Parts: sequence; C-alpha cells; structure tokens
Amino acid sequence: MYIFVGLGNPGGRYESTRHNIGFETIDYFSRKHQIPVRKIKHKALIGEGRIHGMPVVLVKPQTYMNLSGESFRSIIQFYKVPLENVVVIYDDIDLECGRLRIRKNGGSGTHNGMRSILSQIGSEAFPRIRMGIGKPAFGDLADYVLGRFRGEEIPLMENAVMQASDALEVIVKDGVDKAMNLFNKA
Repeated sequence: MYIFVGLGNPGGRYESTRHNIGFETIDYFSRKHQIPVRKIKHKALIGEGRIHGMPVVLVKPQTYMNLSGESFRSIIQFYKVPLENVVVIYDDIDLECGRLRIRKNGGSGTHNGMRSILSQIGSEAFPRIRMGIGKPAFGDLADYVLGRFRGEEIPLMENAVMQASDALEVIVKDGVDKAMNLFNKA
C-alpha cells in the first residue's frame, strides 16, 4: 500500500495558490485515476483506490498547513504503512517555478507543513516530491506563498502537476529511485 499526501490549506480562499500545489497534484491524480477524494477521516479528505494493482490512499489534510502533522500522524498510525511507502507532495520556495525534486528523506527546510509532520512523527525517513514555486524578489513570504501564480507561471505549474502525478505512478510501479532518476533533472 502507498499513501500520497498533498499539502495545502482547505477552503476556496486558498484554491490555486502556490501553497496548495500539493492539493492540486492530488486532485489531478485523483481525476486521472478515478479515485474520488471525498471521505473525511483523520482530519483529512481521503480517497482509496488501486494503481498498478497496488492499493493507494490519496490524502488532503484539512488541518491547515501549519498543523498538517496531526492528520499525517493519524493516517500512518491507522494504516500502519512503512514510512518509505508514504509520499508527501508540497511547494518549495527554494526551487525555481515548475521544477520537481524527489527525495527519499530529508528535513523540513523552511516549510511549516513539513515542520509539523516531522515534529509529530519524529522521523524524516519518508519520500517527498518538492514542487518549485520560486521565491519573491522582495515582499512578505507569507503573502507570496498564499498568492496565486502569475500568468507565465501557470503553464509551468500545470506541467509540474502532471510530472508529479507521473512520478507517483513510477514510485508505485518501479520505486523512488527510478522516479528520482526520471524526474530530478536540471
């Protein structure tokens, strides 16, 4: 079994913002594989289905970004899945807009949702797909991540969402190493 957790903030106010690119990836993957994400469990919207014959759970925590770890901890305790089979998808200001970086493990960097997860479970040993949103040249970082993509960024991020979805499929079928080799390109 695999669990794919997209980070974001619930509610219409946050739709299509930089901070919600994890939610958007889960939504795209859900539509592509016809796995509705509608059940409310573990402080999250979840959907259950199969990819390449393997059970998968799609997760969108509803705790708001800074408390994502509460939902994450509840889910991994319930499903009892090894951490290496739990993939978190989230925005990253340290990567240029549209770029993906897949890792087997690692720290939280400046991301509050990831800080919450690491704090709640006490481990960094799970794969993640970091989706580059770039960083502001000036101004408030919170305003930037809660803002919407500029016109020229939209096609880059639509492509990144499709690539992240493809990477999830590769992870299920061939493992994280293969996905890293295919998608971690300069």
